[in-house]
Amino acid sequence: MEILYVLIPVSVLLVLAILAVLGWSVHSGQFEDIEQEGLRILQDEQKDKPKVEAHQK
Repeated sequence: MEILYVLIPVSVLLVLAILAVLGWSVHSGQFEDIEQEGLRILQDEQKDKPKVEAHQK
């Protein structure tokens, strides 16, 4: 029963820390353009990269 005196405040602090990190990420713009990241993997990036020879070290 005494462990509840430790576990309840620790769990409340953990929830507050998670909410603080979530709030920081929302306000810093982490979730502004989530559709673009899904489309980025579909774009061809070969035209942007220089060609590397297979025998080149």
